Amino acid sequence: MEAEKRKIELEKKDNEIIFSKSVKAGKRIYYLDVKKSRNEDLFLAITESKKKVTGQDDDIQVSYEKHKIFLYKEDFDRFAEGLDEVIKFIKQQQGEAPQRQERIYENSTSPAAPDEAIEEAKPKSFFDRFKL
Repeated sequence: MEAEKRKIELEKKDNEIIFSKSVKAGKRIYYLDVKKSRNEDLFLAITESKKKVTGQDDDIQVSYEKHKIFLYKEDFDRFAEGLDEVIKFIKQQQGEAPQRQERIYENSTSPAAPDEAIEEAKPKSFFDRFKL
């Protein structure tokens, strides 16, 4: 019984999120979670969550499809270099992507806080974008 409790405590600690940032992109949300491994190293867990709607009228069901990858600090630089290279290639081939139109909800003048809008306009490196 005691061993089982200890195992549960370790699993909870493994799942502890140290820092988190969500990025809304159309129908997807990307969660960037900094977590701590058993040996106290920090790593990045990237989760893509996509809303799936099935059914019609009164029989509509909403679910979320999730995909997750883990990125460890020893791979940060190579991952960032590879991602930057791929993004540059796509932009060279197809040009810049058009800005997404954010929804403006009632009783709101802007979907993003003013600081966020200013911050998004600044060019950033890969890791600055995720505030690591």
